[in-house]
Amino acid sequence: MSKWTRFRENTLFLFPSVILTLALGIYPLFWVLRFMFYDYAGYGDALFVGLDNFRRLLRDMQFWDSVKNTFVYAGGKLILTIPLSLLLAVLLNGKLRGRNFLRAVYFMPTVISTAVISVVFYIIFNSYNGMVNQLLLKYHIIDAPVDWLGPKFAMLTVIILAVWGAVGNYMLLFLAGLQNIPADLYESASIDGANGPQKFWYITVPMLGPVMQMIIMLAIIAALKGYESIMVMTEGGPIGKTEVMYLYLYKLLFPVSTGSVVTQQIGYGSAVAFATAIIVGAITMLYSYLSKRMNNVF
Repeated sequence: MSKWTRFRENTLFLFPSVILTLALGIYPLFWVLRFMFYDYAGYGDALFVGLDNFRRLLRDMQFWDSVKNTFVYAGGKLILTIPLSLLLAVLLNGKLRGRNFLRAVYFMPTVISTAVISVVFYIIFNSYNGMVNQLLLKYHIIDAPVDWLGPKFAMLTVIILAVWGAVGNYMLLFLAGLQNIPADLYESASIDGANGPQKFWYITVPMLGPVMQMIIMLAIIAALKGYESIMVMTEGGPIGKTEVMYLYLYKLLFPVSTGSVVTQQIGYGSAVAFATAIIVGAITMLYSYLSKRMNNVF
């Protein structure tokens, strides 16, 4: 086979990926970079406004509230998901009866539609006849129904949903890492008199270092970009208590009217998309820097 023939075949194999990357990655990026300097509502002519969209962004308290809500949502999800996933992985990696069935059960939420899960949780946490309130009232844990989707508990409720949907995925990744740890290390530790917690802290955790770094990176990105379940359960309410960055951006680019006229704001939405990408990118780069420092620990 000549070099030209090999080059032509390699090019043909790469052609679909290149086209998709240009159409779905590069072109939308330049499209956003262009329209963030315009006042454009999706129809008619686009009016060049320079940096006015960014000046509006700096004064937009709704956006900055969504940034704060994103950090609360992502932080709560990470704090609960990572330890719980690791705990389940350790338990299901042992000689537990029915462990394969339990692995499938815990992984199942990751393959169910986010919209379906959100509707089910909305019914379960309903303030009037939801299953959670009924159980708590039945066992006299509460005296009156709790408004789980109200201003006080709405963020907690969407975090619980996010944790429930993510634990199974990261559990499998931890399981893959645990199964690559040589059993000889645990046997040697047992001969030296190490107990279970000591084996976990001095063998399991260090050996899972690379896998844990990858899982935390994936979890951070997923938590910062998550909005689908919130959109279905609360639509960012009540009074903006659960509105995160990507949900706010979605409403600007794809507005949904609930009684009043809502105007599509592609120009300002593009500026918000750019700022959101900068925030997520900065956090990702910060974690990448910290993860390199973690290599000195694990």
